[in-house]
Amino acid sequence: MSIETLSWKGGTDGWLELIDQRLLPGRFEILHCKTPPELFEAIKTLAVRGAPAIGVAGAYGVCLAVRSLTDESVSKAFDIVRENCDYLATSRPTAVNLFWALERMQKTAADFVAANPDCSLEAFRQALLGEAHAICHEDKQMCEAIGRHGESLIPDGGAVLTHCNAGALATAGIGTALAPMYVAHKNGKRFRVYVDETRPLLQGARLTAWELTRAKIDAVLVCDNMAASLMQAGKIDAVITGADRIAANGDAANKIGTLGVSILAKHYGIPFYIAAPSSTFDLAIASGEQIPIEQRGEKEVKNLQGLAIAPDEIAVHNPAFDVTPAENIAAIITEKGVIEHPCLEKIRQHLM
Repeated sequence: MSIETLSWKGGTDGWLELIDQRLLPGRFEILHCKTPPELFEAIKTLAVRGAPAIGVAGAYGVCLAVRSLTDESVSKAFDIVRENCDYLATSRPTAVNLFWALERMQKTAADFVAANPDCSLEAFRQALLGEAHAICHEDKQMCEAIGRHGESLIPDGGAVLTHCNAGALATAGIGTALAPMYVAHKNGKRFRVYVDETRPLLQGARLTAWELTRAKIDAVLVCDNMAASLMQAGKIDAVITGADRIAANGDAANKIGTLGVSILAKHYGIPFYIAAPSSTFDLAIASGEQIPIEQRGEKEVKNLQGLAIAPDEIAVHNPAFDVTPAENIAAIITEKGVIEHPCLEKIRQHLM
């Protein structure tokens, strides 16, 4: 299985190519982004999604901001970088990887200009593109490491439930929550994955199911409200999801519906795991209560593939994420290893 969710084409005057995830699984099309506004729209409308992938895309977005500059001074180019970092940061509020990547790109720009005050515009562009490439490469490596560390948690002969999509489509590599499954499958383990459809945008049905069937992994699609009956029947041995932001105490924001799955898992004594790279931790936030939750439009709930499924007059509440408390999480899997029963002190030691 090989899925390249996003890639930079060409040199400093190149562009970013993305799998347009709004069209899957019906159509596979590549989206070409050559300007920050084009990337902003792609992030906002979920053409590219998943916290790590958004972070990598944001890094390349900084390169898009300077790709066409010709006569501007390096100091002016630096101002453009800062302006576009601020602009791209407003595309989605919850996934911290985006802010992490943009801050890293801005620091790279500032450090390079400080060390090379008389540098050429092209050298400045090359420094930014080199850093974006590094962020992309590191994400791929982190995904592989998460897969290795989490593989032992996949029960041989058992079944795992996952919610939303935290696979290759959500990263530059093989994924976060799905990475241990890909590694386990490669190592010959036999297991089944139950895939929550994940309303309202069906990332599980459209994206995770698409990934797992391509990889020839035994997968079964279920409606979100079927998780409890599966657990009650003893059909689920573990739950693994991704995360878009993890607070200092281990509380984790993920796609709406994850909280309910964690409560069910705790009730039935099933281990609930989060898989995410270290860039997903936000140590500046003490607990999940401080994580900003994105509110999305009503059409996502009242329409399905363009078909109205609710009265037009009905009011809609549509938060994109919820927060799972650390007490519901058996372990967090990162590229550094596994944090069992996560808490403030364990997380700080793990990330040192």
